[in-house]
Amino acid sequence: MIELFVSTFITFFVVIDPPGCAPIFAGLTAGTSATHRRAMAVRAVIVAAAILFGFALFGEALLRALGISLNAFKIAGGIMLFLIALEMVFEKRTERREDRAEKVKASEPTDISIFPMAMPMIAGPGSIASTMLLMSQNSGIERTAVVLAAMAAILLLTLLALLAAGPLMRVVGAKIEAVVSRLLGVLLGALAVQFVIDGISAALVAGRAVTGH
Repeated sequence: MIELFVSTFITFFVVIDPPGCAPIFAGLTAGTSATHRRAMAVRAVIVAAAILFGFALFGEALLRALGISLNAFKIAGGIMLFLIALEMVFEKRTERREDRAEKVKASEPTDISIFPMAMPMIAGPGSIASTMLLMSQNSGIERTAVVLAAMAAILLLTLLALLAAGPLMRVVGAKIEAVVSRLLGVLLGALAVQFVIDGISAALVAGRAVTGH
């Protein structure tokens, strides 16, 4: 179970990227009071948690209602995560996030906790896909609880990163963040390919069972 917690924790850490969310949050909340920043950070994580836990608990039922198999979702989710990994390796993800943040900042929003922080920066397509993929691969109460605990731990870490956004960026620095982001991107790419392989293999096995070959 420890191995499952660690692997799940790393997956969510790479996809949600708490250190990467921190500078965006710091830039969007520049000039606001400390109380308002704390309130927006807490609200953003709570909303993102509601979205991710909702997909974790009811995502499979939603797929069945839409007529989508888990194997098809594994393949699609793996491809999506691989594209995110490519963006991380070539530093396109950070650039895209910063562009989105600048557009939101230009419109002078009064509250950025829901958009863009909660969604899509924390609970985005990649994190939602990862949640559903990990839940589909780990059935049973104990393994499900471990996945949910790892996700809760990452959300708590994200909250701490948002609350300490200013000091965190001064300590980490842009160059170190870029190196770590590229390394994690390579790991996420390998994980994404594994999701696709598992989905294709399971689909082929299911196809043979149906045809009797």
